[in-house]
Amino acid sequence: MASTAIAVATGLTCKAFLNSGLCSLSVSNLSVLLDALKSEQRSNGRGVVTVANHISVLDDPVTWGVLPTKLYLKANTRRWALGASDIIFTNPLFSAFFRAGQVLETHRGAGIFQPAVDTAIHKLNEGGWVHLFGEGKVNQPDSYPSSNGVASLPRFKWGVGRIIMESAVPPIIIPMWLSGFDKLMPEHRPFPNKYFPRMGVKLGVAFGDPIPAEDIITALNVLRQSRNPSHSNRPPIPGQDTIIQEPSHGAGLGDEHHLGGWVGDAAARAGGDLAVDPTLAARKQQLDQVRSDVTAIIQRAVEALGRKVSGDMLDNTQRTST
Repeated sequence: MASTAIAVATGLTCKAFLNSGLCSLSVSNLSVLLDALKSEQRSNGRGVVTVANHISVLDDPVTWGVLPTKLYLKANTRRWALGASDIIFTNPLFSAFFRAGQVLETHRGAGIFQPAVDTAIHKLNEGGWVHLFGEGKVNQPDSYPSSNGVASLPRFKWGVGRIIMESAVPPIIIPMWLSGFDKLMPEHRPFPNKYFPRMGVKLGVAFGDPIPAEDIITALNVLRQSRNPSHSNRPPIPGQDTIIQEPSHGAGLGDEHHLGGWVGDAAARAGGDLAVDPTLAARKQQLDQVRSDVTAIIQRAVEALGRKVSGDMLDNTQRTST
């Protein structure tokens, strides 16, 4: 009941702000997320993952003011999110509030094998919705790395890849792009202005088409063949140790030497030759590379949506000025 009360109060507050006339709002392809949340496959353990850029401290929860009010009333149509322990879990009151608001306490520097990441995977296995800010912190467009007039997001954290890979079945993966929130709450303003949003800002929330699981497997196969061409079509060698011996829904969760979940199952069906090496060090290195590759695939999808919405510099201001 506490979770529902907080979700409803927060959602209605954000919805009131977005409709107050104090800002303007453009929403694109919201139906993509709504269809995913209504999917019958969720009752069979297929979760939903949304992944967005992170450009202000108000991205979450203000973004979810675009949702129909009825979605705030049910736990399975409310997002789970990861939140930094040192930012929002700073005292007992805040901790209780954010936990009730379905935020998982995440410890910076603790790596991708920590309880918050494990819990996110469990939520997906229950058909839940997990929202991720791939960068792991706020990065506003004026800080994006760029080359030859094309900007890129800072590197996404590997936890994105692990959460997506180790769910038991492929989740519905939806890229998102937020714009204007950096103008709503610019970073590095002096006290007390840094606590107050600016008015008259144009905000945008765009949803991209879901990323097919087949695209991830295909991309991983291409990467694997490019690195190990001699392994590309080779059957497993009898008696030689491999990362995956058989499909393993959820097995090995939390084991950094084990490739579990639906990606592990796909590897097993393909012969289990993502790595053929008896040493744990080499096994870990190759698994880290797979997680990095999956994360990069997701980042490219988010960036592609961002370029469509905000131009090559990933900044609406830049696009408007041209």
